[in-house]
Amino acid sequence: MTATNRKSIGFLSFGHWTPSPQSKTRTAADTLLQSIDLAVAAEELGADGAYFRVHHFARQLGSPFPLLAAVGARTKTIEIGTGVIDMRYENPLYMAEDAGAADLISGGRLQLGISRGSPEQVIEGWRYFGYQPADGEDDADMARQHTEVFLQVLKGEGFAQPNPRPMFPNPPGLLRIEPHSEGLRERIWWGAASNATARWAAELGMNLQSSTLKADETGEPFHVQQAKQIREFREAWKDAGHDFEPRVSVSRSIFAITNDQDRAYFGHDGDSQDQIGQIDANLRAIFGRSYAAEPERLVKQLAEDEAIAEADTLLLTVPNQLGVAYNAHVLESILTEVAPALGWR
Repeated sequence: MTATNRKSIGFLSFGHWTPSPQSKTRTAADTLLQSIDLAVAAEELGADGAYFRVHHFARQLGSPFPLLAAVGARTKTIEIGTGVIDMRYENPLYMAEDAGAADLISGGRLQLGISRGSPEQVIEGWRYFGYQPADGEDDADMARQHTEVFLQVLKGEGFAQPNPRPMFPNPPGLLRIEPHSEGLRERIWWGAASNATARWAAELGMNLQSSTLKADETGEPFHVQQAKQIREFREAWKDAGHDFEPRVSVSRSIFAITNDQDRAYFGHDGDSQDQIGQIDANLRAIFGRSYAAEPERLVKQLAEDEAIAEADTLLLTVPNQLGVAYNAHVLESILTEVAPALGWR
């Protein structure tokens, strides 16, 4: 599969809130309700996706399915997703019920990004949710096991022995998780930080989400390493022989400076560069640069980003604390003044 110009373009919100007077989202209610409103506005502007990050024990969006269902009920066409749900914290069967319900409410528009998770706000937070790795395994192993169970039950095949004297009549045979939403299994994405986990996702038939953070495996610029990761994912997908085409998303912080307000907020990001950091004791990571410039200059910069060229989906990280109106402006500027010049529209 070769690089593609046409992009599905959506936003990715971390859903921060803080009681600071400078924030438009001072409470959890503010963030949740404005997330719905921004998804509605994005759909009206012609954007393709509304995605939300999930973090526990933080003033951010922690329980995605009520929000996804609410967005699904208020919109008609936009894809609704996550980027990403930390599978260390999840009961895969209960998650399958929630996901099936939210997908049915939206008419089959869910695009669920999941992953093994990143460092969280508290030490081993998944233990408070009742989970712990088996002997000889770590939390990453546990996340992948939860994921494999989740993927299996999403197929909609019966596996549970029915009660011979049930409260309600059962269909014949073994029972499955309900409600089941046909097609959701093909709309699960894995957030991969390394090339190896990207290949693992391909083998299991999950689409690929690659963020602005990646394991630094070669010392090359971020976008070059990410493009190689995407190509490895697609090669592994081909080798696995799945019967549907995969999708690949990358996320970026991109701001078109079109007025004084944009310049005040993001003018200082114009010379942003990749950065190197240590995520944990075992992971040296490279963080991709931000893009902020006048549209004409932005077009030239983005045309050189190899990973965006390889991906079919671009998620624009938005500063949700600046409010719905400003974030709608950020999206509109990209959709109207940048995307067409790059052939993304």
